Amino acid sequence: MLVTPQMPITAFEVGHEVPPGGRRQRWWEWSPFTYPFNLTQQPCATVPCGLSDDGLPVAMQFVGAKFDDARVVRAARAFESAHPFLLPDVDGAMRTVERL
Repeated sequence: MLVTPQMPITAFEVGHEVPPGGRRQRWWEWSPFTYPFNLTQQPCATVPCGLSDDGLPVAMQFVGAKFDDARVVRAARAFESAHPFLLPDVDGAMRTVERL
């Protein structure tokens, strides 16, 4: 099992394929932690794991061996169970994000 960041940056404005103002032209140039596993057909699960300094959610991903989807899902669920994700409510109070 490999655990990596899901993205190297926080969210940027909707409607852009790449972060505005950068040198990158295509999504895979700024997304080094996700596309390699699409190419190798390895299962991945992304789970939220915290907030950036500016309050945006950040995530990590669990990556498994090819065809080991069940193990990846179990690892992601175990993390989510042990570390419920909290988000600030409109009044500033923290609340747990409901899981399916």
